[in-house]
Amino acid sequence: MQHLKKQIKQQREFYNTQKTKNTAFRKTQLKKLKKLVTDYEKEIQEALQKDLGKPNFESYLAEIEFVLQELRYTLKKMDNWVKPQKVNTPVLHFPGKSHIYHEPFGCVLIISPWNYPFHLAIAPAIGAIAAGNSVIIKPSEHASETALLLEKMINQNFEPGFFCVILGEIEETRFILGQKFDYIFFTGSTQVGKIIMKASAEHLTPVTLELGGKSPTIIDSTANLEVTAKRIAWAKFHNAGQTCVAPDYIYVEDSVKDAFMEKIKSVLVDFYGTNSLESPDYGRIINKRHFDRLTKLLDNADIAFGGQTNREKNFIAPTILNNASWDDAVMQEEIFGPILPVLEWNDENDLIQQINRRPKPLALYVFSDNKTFIKKIIQETSSGGVSVNEPLSHITSVHLPFGGVGDSGMGNYHGKYSFYTFSHAKSVMRKRFYPDLSAKYPPFSKINGTMKKILKIIS
Repeated sequence: MQHLKKQIKQQREFYNTQKTKNTAFRKTQLKKLKKLVTDYEKEIQEALQKDLGKPNFESYLAEIEFVLQELRYTLKKMDNWVKPQKVNTPVLHFPGKSHIYHEPFGCVLIISPWNYPFHLAIAPAIGAIAAGNSVIIKPSEHASETALLLEKMINQNFEPGFFCVILGEIEETRFILGQKFDYIFFTGSTQVGKIIMKASAEHLTPVTLELGGKSPTIIDSTANLEVTAKRIAWAKFHNAGQTCVAPDYIYVEDSVKDAFMEKIKSVLVDFYGTNSLESPDYGRIINKRHFDRLTKLLDNADIAFGGQTNREKNFIAPTILNNASWDDAVMQEEIFGPILPVLEWNDENDLIQQINRRPKPLALYVFSDNKTFIKKIIQETSSGGVSVNEPLSHITSVHLPFGGVGDSGMGNYHGKYSFYTFSHAKSVMRKRFYPDLSAKYPPFSKINGTMKKILKIIS
């Protein structure tokens, strides 16, 4: 592990040269990264196809274009973000001046997952670089082709002390977590997130945890069921359901449940045909371990659609489960696969109580044309984010912070929020030597009462 220790030391030494604090340097690196993403587009798609069976269009939209959008927006806006922010100064400190400086933390570690192995490695790195940090990415070993490509792209084109990729499995990750970093950004499961937080506590290292959870999707009787079915099917079965903000389960109002079930079955045939194994537009499960975990959830389930599996090809068909309940195995943990349980509701207060009894999800979706109902759901539930009438939409905006709450994570990023996540807001107040108010110095007996009156007036 000495090579890992050496690499981390190299990162700290590079950061201490002060090069990364130069805005022009940061922009040059981001422009280089933008060109690399464009130049390697085909290779990125090929790696994602090998790792997850991702269709090229899906890879471009959700991984490549997402990263390019972040890069374009950051390059456009970061000159304003890095400027010291002038704020008001209390009268007591007149004629002082107050500013907030956004300074980099230092050496940043980004631990990325396997489900969007390119996007979720590079997107946080954009914010870290824009803020002036040196960056190490530790990609998931499960998406090995993409990890190798990331290593090639980054390590061959950037100074290793500034921006690099470190490969390895659990042993290497455990060793890296034992080292001192100035910030850790982790995307993955809640269980592993707890391990990351414990490790970071040893060095009092601040963290952002982008986790997951069972994101509910609520449908009421006013929803356009045809559009609703299309949007839910697209969001759920994108990347074969292996998306942290995918609709995890459906809560549909009982009066429209049967109609919704027929709509979504029809939509899935339109999307992937009668044999989704042959569809060029449908992905695969990452590996056998996750395949086996998911297929166990189908035992004794009421399968309304799909359910076909092929272990050799890591294939599980888009699957809808009817008559699901909270006692079912599929409702005990985040599914993270192409299985969609459907429950029904008929009382909105009970519906909200059922959702609020569970850990806070990363996302919540509501399909309705009833503004009062939508407002009630938003105000009386807690989640990392909410999208109304279209799942996933909130995650794609550079103007909105993306992150979890409670068990679904802490901290956020995207757009300017990435820059702020990887920056320390340093308070700076400047004052002159004169005037120098003598009333603040001892002895206080002479001016105690007078000073209190002055403070009350100016406060």
